[in-house]
Amino acid sequence: MLSIANVEDVCVWQTGDMAGLKRAQAREEMLQAILRAAAGQLAEVGPAALSLRAVARELGVVSSAVYRYVESRDALLTLLIIEAYNDLGATAELAEARVPRTDLPGRFVATCNAIRGWALDNPHKYALIFGTPVPGYHAPEDTIGPASRVAILLTGILIDRDTEFTGADAAECRLAKSAMAPLRADFGASVPDALLARGLVAWMSIIGAVSVETFGHLTGVVADSPVTRKRFFEQDMRNLATGLRLFD
Repeated sequence: MLSIANVEDVCVWQTGDMAGLKRAQAREEMLQAILRAAAGQLAEVGPAALSLRAVARELGVVSSAVYRYVESRDALLTLLIIEAYNDLGATAELAEARVPRTDLPGRFVATCNAIRGWALDNPHKYALIFGTPVPGYHAPEDTIGPASRVAILLTGILIDRDTEFTGADAAECRLAKSAMAPLRADFGASVPDALLARGLVAWMSIIGAVSVETFGHLTGVVADSPVTRKRFFEQDMRNLATGLRLFD
């Protein structure tokens, strides 16, 4: 049985715990407000001109208040980059998961369409992670995991194809072994080197196609019609899937 002293101790503990939860919630809300304001800056001035002082002005607080949550411009960029990669990755993963597991081409094209749709809906975030590098900024290792989500998803589709890519020559395999070391940690030793390399090449091809459209380079090349451009992109991705032997 709890004594009065025990009850008082529990009440003090619960009060302190609730206060801690409220502080954590307030901190998270402020951090999200900072990220929203910074995302608005991306659209207005671009990542290179991102400023914590401007973020503070938009939030109506002194700059020192923002520095309590984000220590520097580069730290803020890192948070925005991680958020963008995770948002893109989650969007692609959700689209791919909706397609039956046996429909490999369908899963591939659904992933590609999700990447394209996210880029067109979030051009400034897309430019942050796939556009011109910010001078003087070097992304830390914290960004590697989020940045790998789409490549891992695409390579997983190739793995489900259950092919060893026996046509790969020795030179390709040697190059893949040295180049794919970062991805290797995500898949283990059983996945062939050439398969990892082709998964990465597929990802590069998709990002290239999406970038050309997102950055306006299809103007005067492909008809400026949302339906036409979507169909053109999907056919391009089906051709890529054919080259990856997903239709076999």
